[in-house]
Amino acid sequence: MLGKLFGRGAERPAEDPHALPGPRLQRNGMYTLRALGDTRVLALVEAADAGDWEAVKAALAPFDLGREHQVLGELAELDGVQDWIGRAVEEDKEHRATALLISGARHISWGWEARTADRAVNVTQEQWRIFHERLHIAEEQLLEAAELRPEWVTPWRRLLTSGRGMSLGPAVNETRRDAALRRDPLDLETHIEWLSYLQPRWSGEPGQALAFAREAFAGAPEGHRLGCVIAMAHIENWVESDNKNCLVAPEIQDELLDAAERSILHPGYARFPGWQEDFNTFAMAFSLASSRSALPRVFQQLRGAYTPWPWKYMAQPEKMYARARRNA
Repeated sequence: MLGKLFGRGAERPAEDPHALPGPRLQRNGMYTLRALGDTRVLALVEAADAGDWEAVKAALAPFDLGREHQVLGELAELDGVQDWIGRAVEEDKEHRATALLISGARHISWGWEARTADRAVNVTQEQWRIFHERLHIAEEQLLEAAELRPEWVTPWRRLLTSGRGMSLGPAVNETRRDAALRRDPLDLETHIEWLSYLQPRWSGEPGQALAFAREAFAGAPEGHRLGCVIAMAHIENWVESDNKNCLVAPEIQDELLDAAERSILHPGYARFPGWQEDFNTFAMAFSLASSRSALPRVFQQLRGAYTPWPWKYMAQPEKMYARARRNA
């Protein structure tokens, strides 16, 4: 019955033994995903929150921090990591690269916290000073981490963010993009970061980001999560546009549906800690495009799981998620 109602991909996958149990649903049937919905990631976050470097290293054992951007992101966004990670950088020579990677990623997030998400003209001189000071530290640490572990892709993707924030220019940032994509030509997070760089609010021209996304996804295998780059390119266009109905067009709806069918809704799509963010990306894009054909399938798989990215582009992200889910 569910297959007839929701179409392909309606069957729920086998239960993940590492999934966090029994999230508490809000009254609207949603909940905010924590620790990527994974018990192992939760153990990592709790160790980092306690400032226990030995426990952090033990909790990292199931993961490859040099490739798993979302696991690194959980540490980068955790307030307080900056207070103790410097000691690990200086004292743990064996794991110096890992400590540098975590510290560098945290300093970028910490720098943006100082800058805030406000428009550049509203950022104070003191905020700019702290922002650049923290990004400068991040740059030094991530470049050293990349030198120590040349196979890692995560330092280069993070260096794209700091390079954008420090306005280092196209030559430097293109070199960093290419370094990341040499290590993983299909790396979604690198592609999404480059989408941001190509936006007119940073350094690009209208249409440039979407063209990049289409070219990238054209070479992806069936079931690969790189399809999210199409959804994100349209979301970025919506952010840039003064017309908030700019995605409500049959050709955009068709492109989003094709991308979803070839990525997250494809039987070959592999779930991983934090896969819900991919589904949230398409949920937001489908909602903005007023596309009803696949939206129920996306929300049925999410089972109420909300991730702040990319809904935070909206003024009331949780409310918009709940509305889209209700309308699906």
